[in-house]
Amino acid sequence: MEKFEIPVVDLSGWVGGAQGNGDDCRKLAEALHAFGVVLVRDPRVSEVDNNQFLDQMEKYYAQSDGVKDARPEFSYQVGVTPEGTERPRAHCERISQLPDGHRPLTLCPPEADPKWRFFWTIGPRPAVTKYQQLNPPPVVPEGFENWSTIMDAWGNKMIGALETVSRLCAIGLGLDEEAISTLMHEGPHLLAPTGSNFDKFNSAGTVLAGYHYDFNLLTIHGKSRYPGLSVWLRDGRKMPVSVPDGCLLVQAGKQLERLTGGHVLAGFHEVAVSEATIETMRKRKQAGQSLWRISSTCFGHVASDQVLRPLGKFATEEALAEYPSITAGDMMQEELKAINLAA
Repeated sequence: MEKFEIPVVDLSGWVGGAQGNGDDCRKLAEALHAFGVVLVRDPRVSEVDNNQFLDQMEKYYAQSDGVKDARPEFSYQVGVTPEGTERPRAHCERISQLPDGHRPLTLCPPEADPKWRFFWTIGPRPAVTKYQQLNPPPVVPEGFENWSTIMDAWGNKMIGALETVSRLCAIGLGLDEEAISTLMHEGPHLLAPTGSNFDKFNSAGTVLAGYHYDFNLLTIHGKSRYPGLSVWLRDGRKMPVSVPDGCLLVQAGKQLERLTGGHVLAGFHEVAVSEATIETMRKRKQAGQSLWRISSTCFGHVASDQVLRPLGKFATEEALAEYPSITAGDMMQEELKAINLAA
């Protein structure tokens, strides 16, 4: 499979509300339009924080029973989601139209994912909302003294990076600088690490997270300790992705697609066991290290009560017909039902 270099944007000039180079904005917006992904460097984000977070999640998944910390009554939007629970939407027709050699390994219709997930709330929630069910209090597992400190440290830095990305994205798209970031205020942002047990699911070709898009605004990933992520570009090409040291990977979600009337499309992706994954397993096993693959993932959302509609120049007659107005909360409830997390 051909090598693809994801554009990298340095956020240093934009931290703390500063006005950096406008070329950064154009580069970021063009990458999200053409590829659905972009890499960013953020001076506020430290690999030390990421490693503390990954260490904690490896220990957590190794001892979780998948029941005590689960909250199915809140559509699993806080606490743990055990393996075999989340099932991706079926995208059979879309998959059939992808070029040969660029189709996912995911079966169609898809099976439930063997991955685990833990959702930890990041940032304040609204005092008054129609969607209290989507904004529940966090779950703190027993036996982890520094749980909240470690999760908040990493999650707040990730959301801080996404808020800066949203400013650059808006400028690069020709919108007001705060057009997107204001919609994120008091959104149901979630630190959302997956856990895949390589003592159990370790064969080449095993799909850990089936072919899917994210329904939130923007997703951001720190560096994982195992490879396996592939993304699909706008033209249908499949590309394996690794996050370089010092970088964060940002992916466009369905909420951003709605806000831009399809100018930016939600990026499809899949996580599967590759030969590179197996080689990393071998090395880590020899070193006595964890065989849990943790994704350093955080979901940035539009606030539940905000209305999703094409913004500014993207509000064409065609776009308004394709993307009718809907609150972020209603959209989220529809998506959670579709992926087997809500009744």
